[in-house]
Amino acid sequence: MTNKIEINWLNKPETQDYGAAASYLSLLYDKKTTTAYVNKLRNAPMTAFKAKDIFRASALHLLGIDNSHVLKNKKKILSKEKLSPILLVRDGQNGKVIIADGYHRMCAVYYYDEDAVIPCQIV
Repeated sequence: MTNKIEINWLNKPETQDYGAAASYLSLLYDKKTTTAYVNKLRNAPMTAFKAKDIFRASALHLLGIDNSHVLKNKKKILSKEKLSPILLVRDGQNGKVIIADGYHRMCAVYYYDEDAVIPCQIV
């Protein structure tokens, strides 16, 4: 990891993030469950967690900085563009958190600061 850098965030997720979350969640759940999760996410309050804690809870691997989507988000961070908060779903049956949208943003942020506080909505 490199030196910590300021990461700027939007106040709330962008509209298209919910569609992306629905697309991903539809691979894991049926249509009714997916729709319910996305509707709950739209209405969930904003909260925040450290990047390292989200990664631990999700059990996902950190993507390399050479991944095109991670690289795109890294460039946004360096140019001080605001990133969209991420969308999370608690998978109680498996004891994990699903990153429904924002995995590549998480990886880019983690590259700079594993202790960065990530704004998100979680259900």
